[in-house]
Amino acid sequence: MTNRSPILSLRGIQKSYGPIKVLHGVDLDIYPGEVVALLGENGAGKSTLSNIISGTVQPSAGDMTWLGKPYAPANPRAAIDEGVGMIHQELKLLPKLSIAENVFVGRYPMKSGRLDRKVMEERARVGLRRLGLDVPPDRLVEGLSTGKQQLIEIAKALTLNARLLILDEPTAALGGEETQLLFRQIERLKSEGVGIIYISHRLEEIRQITDRIVVMRDGAKVQEFDRGDVPVRTIVEAMVGRSLERMFPTLPVPTDEVTLEVRGLSAPSKAFRDISFSVRKGEVFGIAGLMGAGRTELVRAITGADPIASGEVLLHGRPVTPRSPTDAIRNGIVLVPEDRKLQGVVLDHSIAENIGYANLGEVAHNGWLSSRRIREFAEDYIKRFGVKGRGGQNAGELSGGNQQKVVLAKWLARKPQVVVLDEPTRGIDVGARSSIYDLIMDLAREGVAVIVVSSDLEEVLGVSSRIMVMAQGKQAGILNREDANDVSVMELATI
Repeated sequence: MTNRSPILSLRGIQKSYGPIKVLHGVDLDIYPGEVVALLGENGAGKSTLSNIISGTVQPSAGDMTWLGKPYAPANPRAAIDEGVGMIHQELKLLPKLSIAENVFVGRYPMKSGRLDRKVMEERARVGLRRLGLDVPPDRLVEGLSTGKQQLIEIAKALTLNARLLILDEPTAALGGEETQLLFRQIERLKSEGVGIIYISHRLEEIRQITDRIVVMRDGAKVQEFDRGDVPVRTIVEAMVGRSLERMFPTLPVPTDEVTLEVRGLSAPSKAFRDISFSVRKGEVFGIAGLMGAGRTELVRAITGADPIASGEVLLHGRPVTPRSPTDAIRNGIVLVPEDRKLQGVVLDHSIAENIGYANLGEVAHNGWLSSRRIREFAEDYIKRFGVKGRGGQNAGELSGGNQQKVVLAKWLARKPQVVVLDEPTRGIDVGARSSIYDLIMDLAREGVAVIVVSSDLEEVLGVSSRIMVMAQGKQAGILNREDANDVSVMELATI
């Protein structure tokens, strides 16, 4: 790339918060028409560096140049005006506004001093179509699935006409088909000379879409690969700084005893129809499918969060069809939801409080909550699950992996019989993923029936004894572990 000039150059970028240094003299060049993967475990400095480039955070030292000129955006608006846009992992859409209003928020097309709604909605419609999203632009964002909201964030970025896009976990909420749609748009943007910084924990897609790989660890750039098709093991070892023997642990052998049985389950919305399966004691049962297949809706119904039109749920042969989450919890069926920040933890409450809220019977005395009891009860589970945080620390200050451990801890403290995990490692780094997988296997060894829903095909193949594949709300088939692979799952998912 010596025959081209970079559009963005970083030299000696440092960032400190008081005495704590989080970036240590990072150098980075981004060239037009290339995709650079920025990889590292949570806490490696990826987000801080991206926020500096996008104007959200100011560096403590170092210099940046943009198109050959000094670059120091005071805020995200200044960065956008220069042609630098960022899509954050955490969705920032406004639920009470329409899709089109969200796409153009802060830069509405005007005519004679008034909002030109017709132009706004048509331009939004074009952006949505480019991503294969067939939803009316005047629809409110409220109620849309996480995957569709992520595509709207991407459509929003595509309308910026940016010269550099930073994509932070853009496929975390997307299925295989939606991911490929995004990749096609990335290829088109590359052909137009747009530079892209791509942050993801899905290492197989990194190999597919990127031209270079930059690995960060502990706030420093530790390695750079001048091609994208680097073996996953090599990337992971650079990220964690040690040799990685395995990604997925050995699966325990389940018993023949059926713990959970689902018979002919259908949703009032038709999101899923006539679903039947069983999960044995000590089994990890995977559910795979494309976005919109009905996976999340199904497990939310099984755990009482969504209504059921027909069918039944049985526990050890006894009908326990839940009408509410409380029903399911009382019967020992718990859900670790896909959106842990919105539905899994109370971000501005402490770790101990989050664990205690799900176990009030253990921490209350004669109807009164005891701070001491909450703290002592939680500390045991914080240690047991390896949560890197103090009991009094707010959950919002934790990494994604540690937040997920808090969600698991609060429910597993109730000693459930069935644990349902919806996208258990979404947005979690490789090192933390391994510990989550170990926790899942520990549950199975203890005789818990575990259901894992995942859009990550490698993950669902790696952790499951059997896999049910869903397509367009229907049950396409159930594969035994020895019959399940990328091809067999995708064939069923696309029927």
